[in-house]
Amino acid sequence: MRNREVNQHKDRLDDLFSKVAEISDIELQSHWSRYLCVLLSGFIETSIRSILSEYAENRSSPVVSNYVQRELRRFQNPNMQHILDLLRSFSQEWAVQLSAQTTDEKKDAINNIIGNRNRIAHGENVGISFVPLRGYYRNAVSVLELIEEQCDSS
Repeated sequence: MRNREVNQHKDRLDDLFSKVAEISDIELQSHWSRYLCVLLSGFIETSIRSILSEYAENRSSPVVSNYVQRELRRFQNPNMQHILDLLRSFSQEWAVQLSAQTTDEKKDAINNIIGNRNRIAHGENVGISFVPLRGYYRNAVSVLELIEEQCDSS
């Protein structure tokens, strides 16, 4: 990831994932996995905001950039449909390309992170475990990299 803010956030998550991987107590690891899921949801949300804000800042006037940054504050619960809708606001082509380049596994990873985060936030019992969550994380990073590449190539 080239965006400094995103990269710093990713480094913190990488460190936490490596620490949780060392926990041998499965129940404790499961509790940490729920916490990591909430952090991943925030990571996706703030990363997309940061990448698109940086794009607007580099490519437009300060007035337009300020408007984009204000509008991006409303972006929440970034499941794949919300991500594609947001990208479509910037460029129809970006949404089409991201949808075509993103495998079902990656789309499902994003949707599972957000869906589980919502259930956790509402106090529901969530049976997410560490190994699938780590895979979701890798897939989410891959989607963020695709979005970053789109912004860089435009």
